[in-house]
Amino acid sequence: MAADGVSGARKPLSVLFVCLGNICRSPMAEGVFRSMTKSDTRVATIDSAGTGAYHESCPPDPRTMSVLEQNGENGYNHQARKVRNSDFKDFDYVLAMDADNLHDLLIVRRRIIKDSGVHAAPARVMLFGDFGGREGEQVIDPYYGARDGFTIAYEQTTRFSKGFINQVLPGVDVGPS
Repeated sequence: MAADGVSGARKPLSVLFVCLGNICRSPMAEGVFRSMTKSDTRVATIDSAGTGAYHESCPPDPRTMSVLEQNGENGYNHQARKVRNSDFKDFDYVLAMDADNLHDLLIVRRRIIKDSGVHAAPARVMLFGDFGGREGEQVIDPYYGARDGFTIAYEQTTRFSKGFINQVLPGVDVGPS
């Protein structure tokens, strides 16, 4: 969290989760993270997006919703969208689900920096799996597989969210690791 410059107080954190189409992994990560931080005033904005616009305005994959609901994550509502240039200014963290999406996000970020003449875009663009205890771990894309792939993605996004919270927002009770 960054200080606001006037009072020195920390501004609430904003996090964007990113996968390819924004209907499986990133909305699952968003739903899990929302649930874990719902009462934490240090978190202001949580969203998800895709590097591609394949499913723009569509709801999450029904298997994503089914796994979220099975795990008590109810009431989640989302429409897929593509990553916007403004996301790199509006979010403190942009967390990619895999190396390919991380690569694409870093290219966009470099282009924004080059085009704007600033030395850095505020968002920290990182691989979400780096918070799971094994550097370079990726959230497996379950889209073309069976429902069990969505369960694995849920377990990964839960573990990575706990790791992120423990590192960036210490003191939040996220349950057993």
